[in-house]
Amino acid sequence: MNTLLSIETRNAVLLKMAALLERERQTIIAINKTDLDAYKGDDISMFDRLKVDDSKVDEMIKSVTHLASQADPVGVERFSFKHDNGMQVYNKTASFGTVLIIYESRPDVTVEAAGIAFKSGNKILLKGGKESLNSNLKIVELWHEALLAFDASTNWVEYLQYNRAETQAFLEKPTQKVDLIVPRGGERLIAFVKEHATCPVIISGRGNNFVYVHEAADLDIAVDVIMNGKSKISACNAVDKVLIDENLPNKGKFVKTLISKLKDFNIEVLGDDSISKDNEVGAITSNDIWYEEFLDYKILIGEIASNQDTIAMINKYSGGHSSVIVTTDEDEAKRFMENVDTAAVYHNASTRFTDGGQLGLGGELAISTDKLHQRGPIGLQHLVTNKWYVHGNGQIR
Repeated sequence: MNTLLSIETRNAVLLKMAALLERERQTIIAINKTDLDAYKGDDISMFDRLKVDDSKVDEMIKSVTHLASQADPVGVERFSFKHDNGMQVYNKTASFGTVLIIYESRPDVTVEAAGIAFKSGNKILLKGGKESLNSNLKIVELWHEALLAFDASTNWVEYLQYNRAETQAFLEKPTQKVDLIVPRGGERLIAFVKEHATCPVIISGRGNNFVYVHEAADLDIAVDVIMNGKSKISACNAVDKVLIDENLPNKGKFVKTLISKLKDFNIEVLGDDSISKDNEVGAITSNDIWYEEFLDYKILIGEIASNQDTIAMINKYSGGHSSVIVTTDEDEAKRFMENVDTAAVYHNASTRFTDGGQLGLGGELAISTDKLHQRGPIGLQHLVTNKWYVHGNGQIR
């Protein structure tokens, strides 16, 4: 186990990493182009997540710079208690130890996840996808340069260049101690990790996010929220399903306007029976589609009878990630937000804000759809466990 580095050293390494990312900006982009050129798959969302350009490097730099400015999440007192016998008891945050993150496609995760883990005193094992190997190895090389600049061990950030069989073997019988695993990717990856892991797993689950247009909705807000929710189809916070209250005034006109705008952006629109009957959109053939996360230029629109029915439908079909109610009725918004079982609930705002940076955390290791030990974006302050410190002078029970 690595000895915890001082907060000064951890911050210095992060700022050095920011400088190295700037220095190697063009090299990273050029190496990433070899990964892009070699990608032969047809998954457009994976290709989108794989790409590194100037703005993506800017985000990487911003991420580690912001992390360096944040307070130390380790050793924070959560609770204190003076025992009748004179013992002083404290509960403080503590590092997990070693965190393994398994992810697909995104080289920026190699910066952000490693940065969050390192700042919170954890060693990180990075298992990226083969499609981003060259980009990831270059970024890890920079992490090692940043660590060595302050006499810190390079094993704080380690890259596991494993194939599927080797990954399975490592999960079932780790060759080093692993305290927490975070699979960040599609449902197949998550199922694979859950099946084979022998230590705690935080699920960074699927999106399949819903927007409910209530009968008292501001329709301009509704259109903006839905369109923005479809602005990045590769994101887990994208909108896939829209439910429109059957009592919405001017419902027919609104639906036609919405469909027209979606089609202008080459988004394939599907509809349930009531929507497809009156509009030129594809009809669904099975209710199972309500469970699907599309990660594509595709959206499904349906009609719903009430807020209560909407809550039940979202709780049945969604991925537990994000959901929105568009309404001017505060009571209906409150009912929706308190009863919908997703990690983030929105009133008159876009699901695209379910993101560590956007919600004030500075960055995220993943977005958890589990309820233990953290739900939603996992930021710096969540990548810790806790520990009891008890000070006595010979007390026995």
